[in-house]
This record gives sequence, C-alpha cells and structure tokens, in this order.
Amino acid sequence: MHPLSGIRVIEFCSVAAGPFCAMLLADMGADVIKVENPGGGDSMRAWPPLNEGFSENFASLNRNKRSVTLDLKAPADRAKALDLIRSADVVLENNRPGVMKRLGLDYASLAPTQPGLVYCSISAFGQEGPRSAEAGFDLTLQAMSGVMSVTGEPGAPPVKCGVPISDFGTGLYAAYAIATALLQVRAGGQGVHIDASMFGASLAMGALQTSEYFGSGKDPRRLGSAHPRNAPYQAFRAKDGYFAMAAGNDALYRAACAAIARPDLAQDPRFASTALRAQNQHALLDILERDFADETCADLLARFRAAGVPCSPINGYSDALADPQVAHMGWVQPLTLPGGAETRTFVSPLKFSGEGFPVYREPPALGQHNDEVFGPEQQPFPLARTA
Repeated sequence: MHPLSGIRVIEFCSVAAGPFCAMLLADMGADVIKVENPGGGDSMRAWPPLNEGFSENFASLNRNKRSVTLDLKAPADRAKALDLIRSADVVLENNRPGVMKRLGLDYASLAPTQPGLVYCSISAFGQEGPRSAEAGFDLTLQAMSGVMSVTGEPGAPPVKCGVPISDFGTGLYAAYAIATALLQVRAGGQGVHIDASMFGASLAMGALQTSEYFGSGKDPRRLGSAHPRNAPYQAFRAKDGYFAMAAGNDALYRAACAAIARPDLAQDPRFASTALRAQNQHALLDILERDFADETCADLLARFRAAGVPCSPINGYSDALADPQVAHMGWVQPLTLPGGAETRTFVSPLKFSGEGFPVYREPPALGQHNDEVFGPEQQPFPLARTA
C-alpha cells in the first residue's frame, strides 16, 4: 500500500528537517529524487557512526529515495534541475531564504509554468520577517523557542531535549502540509508555496506552555520530569534506580495508593484532587520516595501495572528497541547500505489497515541514480500531472 504512489518529489535538502520530511513522503510511496552537490552531498553523509564508510545517521533519514548529483551553480546542471522540477508534483528545499531565488529555482519563478506545483521551503525562521536571513540549527531553535527554558531540573543549567524535536517536528509539519496541498491540487485547486519555519513549529509544539503563559502571564518553568498540573506524574527513585509512573487522574491516583498499600494517601486532604496534588507534589514525592526506597523498580512496576496505573522503566534505546511490542509491530527491519554492509533501521511506525510501510529502496550512495534519472532513455522527463 503506497498512497503517494505516482507523486514525484524533488528534494534540495540536507541534514535533518528537510530529509526527514522527504523520507516520510517516500515511505508513503512518493518517488523522492534527492539532489546533492557532487562535492560531497548532504553533510550528514559524514556523520558517524560509519559502517564501511557509509553513515548510519544518513541512512536513517534517506531510505526509499534516489540520489542524483548536480552543481546548481553550473548552467548545464541547473537546466537539468529545471527539467527534474518540470516532472515533479512537489519541490522541497531547506536552504536559507533567497538561495533558490538566486538559482532561478524558487516558487515565484516556477509557478507561472507549473501552476499545480506544491513547493515547500523549510528554514530556521521563515521566508520573510526580521529574522528570515538568520541561520539556525536544532539547538538554537530549541533555545529561541522556549523549549530549553522548560527542559531540565529546577535551578540547573539549561539543557536541550535529547531528541532533535525542532528539526523533526518541523519535518512532520511540512510533510502534513504537503499532503494536504496535494489534495487541494488533485481537487482542481492551485499549487502553493508552503513556508515551514523551525521557530514557528517549535513554538506550536509548545501549545501547553504558550497557553500557560497566555492564561497566567508567567513563564512556564523547569520541572525535571514532573508536570505542572498533575501528580504523581514523573520519574521516581526506587531502591535500584528510577522508573516513571503517571497517575494522571483521581481514579488512577487511588489505584496507585492501593497498589502500594497506602490508602491513607488517598484520603490525605493535601492530595484530594489533581490540582491539590500538583500544588503539593513536592510533599507527595518525598512521601512516595521514602516508601519506594525499600522496593526495586521491577517490583513497583509490577504492582502498578497490575493496578492499571501507567508506568515504565527508564529505558535506554537498546532496551526500548528490544521491547516485544517493537518486534510485534515489525518496526525494526534489516537495511543494506551501499557497498553491501548490513544494518538495521526503524521504519515508519504507521500502519494502514494493519499493513506497515517497509523499506522498498535502500538509502542511496551519492549520485547512485544519475544514470537512471538522467540517462537517454529518461529524456524528456514527463510533465507532472499538476502542471
């Protein structure tokens, strides 16, 4: 099942947000042609770990794509890029604003002859505005958007989220926007230029934090693993380490108290409602961790699970990937890298009517598909249906 089969995407992207977006489209069956500079291509190709010279990081964001090399500053190669775009339904780029215009590959230059083209630009701050010319990476966008202000322990130095959420969250927004724009075009509408900014996407993902500020006039603050409006809802220390437990409503709180044989906590007036438990969560934490000090994480998790209270060990990625649910869903699949090296990858987590989206094309070597895409049998490129 490939719902985007027949859709061609030309990707002018590197590193994370753009390539991740394009891979999401490729997973759904789009023919993604990744255009790279012949001098080395996407800089992520050099990121370790390297497996027989090929980056596993690059592989994780570029499966199901074809790679061609073009020097976009050379007129002949720029003409090839224009031919590619004429065959495309979607153009995706994550250069700084203005770069594609200087190359004559921007939406305004293309739209008059391709009115159905869906063109998506991913950038740090957007295509216009006082910061549009500024560069940005996931770290600086987490800092700028407020994410780092609520990440980490109270009173500790600022830390970023360990997962690059500004990059990948923007890629998700862009893929969603592209899919909806394609629906508009298929229904007879015009193409569109999508402006997806990492700053805007990062702020949008902080909806609970921005609404807290709008409602209270106060900045949300760091709480470690705790929650500003819920308790017990965080990581707890036990005899042999930490685990997470989320008794996120009154019924679950009562169940958690029963599971550890502390019915008195369910009757304590300080903890009589969700709001009161959040207000008094430091006192509740002290009480619970005194009880947990004589129990192992495994024993406590077993008791909370039996009571139906959401809980979890604090997994490393090796633990998470070894979880039986991952195997059952088929999320980890073998992957062959250019040169024949074998590895594994985490595929799309989605299923449509019980069917997943496995790898159907291995991540490409730099320029691997030049002959396939630019060979004589491929000329002239067919015009996109949306043109």
